[in-house]
Amino acid sequence: MYAIIETGGKQIKVKPGDTVKIEKLSTEPGQEIIFDKVLCLKDNADVKFGNPYLEGVKVKAEVVETAKDKKVLVYRPPTKKSIPKLKGHRQWYTKIRIKEIIK
Repeated sequence: MYAIIETGGKQIKVKPGDTVKIEKLSTEPGQEIIFDKVLCLKDNADVKFGNPYLEGVKVKAEVVETAKDKKVLVYRPPTKKSIPKLKGHRQWYTKIRIKEIIK
């Protein structure tokens, strides 16, 4: 059984027991979150798609941590008259553990 949820403008495939990184949420570690924007649900051979979301289907998860991801380097090569530029960025994320999918 798995579900596809929408969070932070992205679609993520989850199943019970998975640990995934999502966009930062303002929650504390140990708190429980319920995602109600479920786009797709597959249970054995039965597949259901929402229009745009499925009604009555929710995904329950627990927040593991909130931290910064690895640094992403952005390099802009020099043109004839400029110098090269190198910048770095570290994005915040929230790591969650999927507990169950409620139908």
